[in-house]
Amino acid sequence: MTTELRRLRNYINGEFRDAADGRTIEVVNPATGDAYAASPLSGQADVDAAMDAAAAAFPGWRDTTPAERQKVLLKIADAFEERAEDLIAAESENTGKPLELTRTEEIPPMVDQIRFFAGAARMLEGRSAGEYMEGFTSIVRREPVGVCAQVAPWNYPMMMAVWKFAPALAAGNTVVIKPSDTTPASTVLIAEIIGSIVPKGVFNVLCGDRETGRAMVEHPTPAMASITGSVRAGMQVAESAAKDVKRVHLELGGKAPVVVFEDTDIPKAVEDISVAGYFNAGQDCTAATRVLVHESIHDEFVAALAKAAKDTKTGAPDDEDVLYGPLNNANQLAQVSGFIDRLPAHAKVEAGGHRVGDKGYFYAATVVSGLKQDDEIIQNEVFGPVITVQSFADEAQALAWANGVEFALASSVWTKDHGRAMRMSKALDFGCVWINTHIPLVAEMPHGGFKKSGYGKDLSAYGFDDYTRIKHVMTSLDA
Repeated sequence: MTTELRRLRNYINGEFRDAADGRTIEVVNPATGDAYAASPLSGQADVDAAMDAAAAAFPGWRDTTPAERQKVLLKIADAFEERAEDLIAAESENTGKPLELTRTEEIPPMVDQIRFFAGAARMLEGRSAGEYMEGFTSIVRREPVGVCAQVAPWNYPMMMAVWKFAPALAAGNTVVIKPSDTTPASTVLIAEIIGSIVPKGVFNVLCGDRETGRAMVEHPTPAMASITGSVRAGMQVAESAAKDVKRVHLELGGKAPVVVFEDTDIPKAVEDISVAGYFNAGQDCTAATRVLVHESIHDEFVAALAKAAKDTKTGAPDDEDVLYGPLNNANQLAQVSGFIDRLPAHAKVEAGGHRVGDKGYFYAATVVSGLKQDDEIIQNEVFGPVITVQSFADEAQALAWANGVEFALASSVWTKDHGRAMRMSKALDFGCVWINTHIPLVAEMPHGGFKKSGYGKDLSAYGFDDYTRIKHVMTSLDA
């Protein structure tokens, strides 16, 4: 018997719609490997309609007062709390994530982040007015950029949608957002929630594949394109946006070094690092996946980390005893498996290194030691529950290896030596440096990287500023 798939729809100009040409994509639950929904495969006509709606809504939304936008965002935050169980269910079906961890680790920060940007809406500051030339007064206006084309990833579909729409709406922009083709369900639900609160056309959702995203970025209407995704995708967005000089905001890959010195509290470090490496199946650009350990404690640390990996459970969303769920899709399972299959002879799999079960896309918590700096698994992002370990001799070598990759999003240093921690935090070429911890984020602090990890900031006042433009207004005092 064939199970009928649930029907998802785009949200354009205040109403839910199928793709104009009726095309759809099957959406698969990664915990089971079975399709559960059909999502629109949006084409150019759908992109045109969404951009037209956002452009028509922009003048009215731009001209609302900061207090009015704050009130709307606070209503959205309240609505997210009220619909939390619906959001959790949709996200778990999207991703296979554990229900309880989604409830405790995603809903509260998402709501807090929306409320933070509700406050930021009233902080559109410029420099004070003044006479910088005799007879003339200058003022600075901070304005929204316009329509924003936003592309969210599949690892945190709900939260990354919040990181994009909340600052954009707070600043007075209108939004067309596309979820990943593998995880559209929670974003469509967000449209249902937000649609009853904002004016029509202010918030629009387009489902589709990478060609849909390309059409959004290449469309002449958006003033800004924002993407969280792979380096390849980010480069394509930047290239497409350059053709008409769109503003671009890129949050791309990561390969976070975790530098563990000899004075570290090993049991605590292992506990914290294993959680930060395996949470969300390691599908996090900031995950603690590349550990560098001082040679004097290397063997002890690896043994403890391998035991922690073996004790880490993955499983079904309703199992409250698991740390993480499946990898997001069959391609991602193949990618992670491929890294392990291609390991060089000098590498050693200390734990894991295999698929778990034959249903869904589960992968065991894995530790690999004996690696060299130029190994593929050290240089490239695995994006799975795999932690690598290298042994270093001194601070200079640790720093050189930590910085010796093309990514520069996040890093951490583990030591009781305050001076060493300060030296390393200054010299590490990453957008975030944690000391004796790894992965906590707060709405008030910026998140974003350097090098091939992209540019622009999420969260914080810096993230809010990215969705604004600066205008100088000068007036003659003699007029």
